[in-house]
Amino acid sequence: MWQRGAVTDSAPLDVDLALLGGGGAASLLLAALDRHGVRDLRIAVVDPVRRRGQDRTWAFWGHPDDDLDPLLSASWQQVEVATAARRRVLDLTPLRYAMLRSGPVYDRAAVAERRLDVTRIVAPADTLTDDGTRVVIRVGDGQTVRAGWVLDSRPRPPARAGRTTWLQHFRGWWLEADRPTFDAARAVLMDFRTPQPPRGVSFGYVLPVSDRDALVEYTEFSPVLLTDAGYDSALAGYRDLLGLDPARLRVREVENGVIPMTDAPFPARPSPRVVRLGTAGGATRPSTGFTFSAMYRQADQVARALAAGRPPVPAAAYPRRHRWMDAVALRALDRGGVGGPEFFDRLFDRNPAERVLRFLDGVTTPAEEVAIMNSTRLLPMIAATAGDAAHRVRDRLRPTRPASAVPPAVVGDPLGSEPGAGGAPV
Repeated sequence: MWQRGAVTDSAPLDVDLALLGGGGAASLLLAALDRHGVRDLRIAVVDPVRRRGQDRTWAFWGHPDDDLDPLLSASWQQVEVATAARRRVLDLTPLRYAMLRSGPVYDRAAVAERRLDVTRIVAPADTLTDDGTRVVIRVGDGQTVRAGWVLDSRPRPPARAGRTTWLQHFRGWWLEADRPTFDAARAVLMDFRTPQPPRGVSFGYVLPVSDRDALVEYTEFSPVLLTDAGYDSALAGYRDLLGLDPARLRVREVENGVIPMTDAPFPARPSPRVVRLGTAGGATRPSTGFTFSAMYRQADQVARALAAGRPPVPAAAYPRRHRWMDAVALRALDRGGVGGPEFFDRLFDRNPAERVLRFLDGVTTPAEEVAIMNSTRLLPMIAATAGDAAHRVRDRLRPTRPASAVPPAVVGDPLGSEPGAGGAPV
């Protein structure tokens, strides 16, 4: 299916810029191109699905922002981090923690698409051939697009298997209460009172949008997914831990997801004129799974470059030293050198909340990073550093190991068997 212009095998579509994939990364990029006044490029979006509505929720921290704030569902200056020993309330000033649902992002992208006169191709991109001057894209049933540049945000496995590979996997319930139940002024960022898996980290969190509505979620950092029943059981257990009465709640929507947490490389420039964005371009932070802030930065950098007539190549999503620190932290967690609740509790206990959050976003200075590293337990981190170095040497001496694709999220019956459950999946 082709929109705004028919294309045949004998008449390929020639564009300056092709966006492969139409999810969050592409939507943010379209909005950024419009915001920066890019009007003289021929643009095509190639994606088999036209994204609409609330199919995901992003959470991120940052300074109040005139561009994003009108789209937010909620934001909080205070958050809680809880362990079995204590509950800590953190003031994030001058930052704030924010929730952004996909619907407003897709709506803004649709407006930008019309203003930019984008050609949308509702079909998968099958093959790319980059000769260094143009990229030939074979689409769907063999039709062809020729692009000066390709920005590819489709999910892709890393170039090789990582030394440590975990997944952030989760299920969340959008709960609607029949009376005031939630504290709308405060989010729960990480609640480690959940039962911890044998190998990995688990926590719950609560993002309230009003005193009657909140996203309550159970998350694991671990190598393997749970079953459908396992997610529901863990989430019901966390709901009960919070003291919420299921008889007074309705499950309005269900969200499921899987995000890679690995030190494996995601090449951002697989060929001269193909640039990857989003998770495929390294925007997912290995130690936390957070993606949105880096994805937003990538979109803004690409749009600024195109507006100035430069190649649409963003900076690396995170500094190299941060990727190294993530690799060491993942190794320490995976090998049991440190426990997840203890690791994050010490970070927030021994540093200002703003410093920890900026570190997790990849925007701290080396001096701040030394302070962060000094917050962790020294001996396990030294052992993890040595093990990571030895593993890197082994990687150079043996053939590249292929990496597996990120598995799809486990999705079950949204009605389930939970008291008060109802609604439909996102």
